[in-house]
Amino acid sequence: MPRYRLNIEYDGSSLVGWQRQINGPSVQGLIEQAAQRFCGDAVDVVGAGRTDSGVHALCQVAHLDFQRPYRTEEVMGGLNFWLRVETGQSPVAITAASLVSDDFHARFSAIGRRYRYRIVNRTAPLALDIGRAWWVRRRLDSDIMHQAAQSLVGRHDFSTFRATACQSASPVKTLDRLEVVRTGDEIEIFAAARSFLHHQVRNMVGSLKLVGQGRWKIADLERALAARDRCQGGPTAPAGGLYLTEVIY
Repeated sequence: MPRYRLNIEYDGSSLVGWQRQINGPSVQGLIEQAAQRFCGDAVDVVGAGRTDSGVHALCQVAHLDFQRPYRTEEVMGGLNFWLRVETGQSPVAITAASLVSDDFHARFSAIGRRYRYRIVNRTAPLALDIGRAWWVRRRLDSDIMHQAAQSLVGRHDFSTFRATACQSASPVKTLDRLEVVRTGDEIEIFAAARSFLHHQVRNMVGSLKLVGQGRWKIADLERALAARDRCQGGPTAPAGGLYLTEVIY
């Protein structure tokens, strides 16, 4: 059966996350419904990784197998048509489709994942970015946040930043990049690794916010990491500020 790779963009605000669930629309479920209407057969869509309810993606990657070959523009156009057919719009869009070999696997072939977290740091509340950024009123010191972030880069036991429901076999991960960049009122946090624990990025961001507010010093973040205890970490940052930006193969 021919296998296709999909690049996917989505606004997670109205979705229950990547994985199909019975309590609401998911990215996986919507694409599988569109694929079945496109080809007439039940289709399993496999993603590069799960994202939580409210999390967005600029470029999630998935693969699916059809019973017969289609031109890639047919796949992209057909899926987008059926994603939009009910309401004329959809929070999910296929931005690219390509024919790949049978040994390509969206999850297991990936060698890296990149995320961006957005904080809008100003006194005025959000209007256009509600559900798409974390509004923080109190002024954050982004320079000290960036300095603190470097203590998390490298190979560590990230239990302090791991959700209790995480299903990863090990809390040990290698964080390749964690940068904090301010542009005007917006602070962006860029994270890169081969893979992440459940809620790892959001929990790291929540802890870095404490550093930026002056409630924690860099040494406090280092002690939290060394404690290997979720109770010693900062709060979990809201889902709406997180974006999956790239999957590396």
